[in-house]
Parts: sequence; C-alpha cells; structure tokens
Amino acid sequence: MEWFIYLLLINITSYLVMGYDKRQAIAKKRRVSEKNLFLLALIGGGVGMYIGMKEYRHKTKHRTFTAGIPIIITIQIIGVVFIILGR
Repeated sequence: MEWFIYLLLINITSYLVMGYDKRQAIAKKRRVSEKNLFLLALIGGGVGMYIGMKEYRHKTKHRTFTAGIPIIITIQIIGVVFIILGR
C-alpha cells in the first residue's frame, strides 16, 4: 500500500511541477530544468508529467518529452508487470 501512496504523491508532484514550469515560462522567469523534469518521471511521476504536458500544453513541441515520457511510462509498466508476475 505504501507504493501506491508514493506513486500517487510523485505523480501529483510531477503534474504540479509541469504547471509551475509553464507559469515560469510564460513569465520568463527561472525554470525547472529538463533534467529535473525527467528525473521526476523516472522516479515514478511519468503519468503525472504526461497529464501535465497535455493539460498545460507544455513541452509538447519537444520530441524528447513527447516520445521520452511515454517510453518511460511504458518501461515502468512493463517493470511492474514483471514484478507482479514474479511473485
């Protein structure tokens, strides 16, 4: 159950960070680095990041995000399936 709470929180965080970065971009202020955005996705926040991309229309012209985030999500889903089937 702890893993579910973790995934929920990291995805909410990722979603909110995408919104924050979009507002910072509009205001031409200091932004969240792409490295940190990908790090959030890699540690489990890919779905929140993807939803944030679509909701805020942010990073949607960047191929690294439009392809990279779904690839990360897919790999993570495959990993979870293997873990569950391995039990």
